[in-house]
Amino acid sequence: MKFYTKQHNFYCGIDLHSDAMYVCIINSVGEVVVHKNIPTRPKSLLKLIKPYRERLVVGCECMFTWYWLADLCADEGIDFVLGHALYMRAIHGGKAKNDKIDSHKIAVLLRGGTFPVAYTYPRKMRAARDLMRRRNHLARKKAELLAHIQNTASQYNLPEPLGRIAKLSERGDVAAKFPDPVVRGMVKVDLTMIEHYEHLLDTLERQLERVAVRHDPVSLALLKSIPGVGRILALVMLYEIEDISRFPRVQDFASYCRLVKPAKESNGKSYGHSGKKIGNAHLRWAFGEAVVLMLKGNKPAQQMLQKMASKYGKGKALAILSHRLGRAVYFMLKNQVPFNRELFLRI
Repeated sequence: MKFYTKQHNFYCGIDLHSDAMYVCIINSVGEVVVHKNIPTRPKSLLKLIKPYRERLVVGCECMFTWYWLADLCADEGIDFVLGHALYMRAIHGGKAKNDKIDSHKIAVLLRGGTFPVAYTYPRKMRAARDLMRRRNHLARKKAELLAHIQNTASQYNLPEPLGRIAKLSERGDVAAKFPDPVVRGMVKVDLTMIEHYEHLLDTLERQLERVAVRHDPVSLALLKSIPGVGRILALVMLYEIEDISRFPRVQDFASYCRLVKPAKESNGKSYGHSGKKIGNAHLRWAFGEAVVLMLKGNKPAQQMLQKMASKYGKGKALAILSHRLGRAVYFMLKNQVPFNRELFLRI
């Protein structure tokens, strides 16, 4: 957990919503100088903070609507800090809760050096990252439709399996295998939606790759040098990491990717693990997928997995390989070197 510890003359805490925001400004000794609910408009905020702009810092919680506020502060030369939502929930909880109280607590946390900091993703690559996440959401919707067709086949106990219907070349006339005309019509609806998703996803992927080449072609090429990592996984890693220099140590990067289990201990006793939801779920998925794909047709990697599985079990062995791959990606991007297969497989 990182805290914002810089000193300022004024500290501005904002409880931000889509239509209104409660603003609290306190001075360096903790006195409230402004505490007001205003419309969520740049002009309204700039007018309110105008008398206090010298050495002012603005902070808000990382909850969906912060993009415009971060960009406004950057354009106006005002320090901006984004608060980690899960950490803030643990720190500033209280008996009573409303927008007025929350904005004051945010300002107090800023002044006291206990404001937990989240990464303020820069606007240059932010839209492409959001589009990549949207692409993955649509891909999951397509997978749900494919699973629905397979489940329907199981419900009616078809004599022959449908096969790998995810591949267009092997799909054939799937609907014709269902004798009931109503069920056949339902399957046709799923297939129509699947075809639409496939066309849309292909267009999005091509667009994202063109944008990524303009953003960071070197890092994209380095990520693609990993066996099993193709266009999609490379794009996910590129946009979720953004800048590897924001992680001072490889341990920080592994923690951010959810590749480690933080221990929970007290007085020499272990209480398991915690913090499972703190970190980047997209990177955790990407590294898990990359390891599975890396194992396909890779006998040395399969032998390593078998050796680890005999000692830890298959699930933990895959987790260890995901962690190892995460560390490899960190040093690849930091040192600007391609993937080294021999170094990765060394035990």
